[in-house]
Amino acid sequence: MSSDLTYIPGTCNIGPSEIKRRRSVAYLGAVLTIITTVALLATHTSHLVHFAVFIPAMIFSVGLVQSTKKFCFAFGLSGVFNLGALGKVERVASKEARAADRAMALRILFQSTVIAFLISAIVAIL
Repeated sequence: MSSDLTYIPGTCNIGPSEIKRRRSVAYLGAVLTIITTVALLATHTSHLVHFAVFIPAMIFSVGLVQSTKKFCFAFGLSGVFNLGALGKVERVASKEARAADRAMALRILFQSTVIAFLISAIVAIL
């Protein structure tokens, strides 16, 4: 992975350490999704209850989409970015850049929700 990322409004607002953190969240969400799915299937709960897997699937999908896109939706909504060490956020200066970041943040949230819903739907029909 290249460490020479630059802030690009609506495209890239996190650097390597933040990307790694989002990837770790995706791994955690994947493990929780698998554990939840196995538990729901093992206890023979109703198909409707299987939609409870949406919560860990959302953790997985948010981490996955953010790490893939190199963009944190919370940073995008907050008007900040971090390309350096963890916790060293900087404010986005221009109004236009903040608007582009908010738009990307909402797209990421939508994409993550769709992925989590699809995972939940698959589990629900099992």
